[in-house]
Amino acid sequence: MERARLSLGHPAHRRLSAAAAAVLVMIAGLSVHALAPDGFVSDAAGDALYAALIFALGVCVAPRAPSWGVAAVALAWCTAVELFQLTGLPEAWGAAFRPLTLVFGTVFAAEDLVMYALGIAAASGIDVLVRRRPSPA
Repeated sequence: MERARLSLGHPAHRRLSAAAAAVLVMIAGLSVHALAPDGFVSDAAGDALYAALIFALGVCVAPRAPSWGVAAVALAWCTAVELFQLTGLPEAWGAAFRPLTLVFGTVFAAEDLVMYALGIAAASGIDVLVRRRPSPA
């Protein structure tokens, strides 16, 4: 009995691809965090990768959703997290348990919002291109 092939546009294929992308983006983000010198470039890359990770996780949760819908939710999440930093809670939580800074950050920076949008735009663009590619025969 021959197994059915999943087309690139199939939700199960999209979910699997997004999960693989999420792992790769997470590795890249943690590498930037651990290895790159502190500064604008590492901060910008970290923010863009964080947002791309949120997009990929969104696709994992809702593989039938259109890319623009996942992108909108990912941008809303990233914006909410950044605005939450204005309360001071993420900084306090990060002081108590350092890994939380990777999820919630520490202090508000408006330029982070731009990097989130760029990371989500890149991830969404890749998602659209992959979904439109014809399936191999």
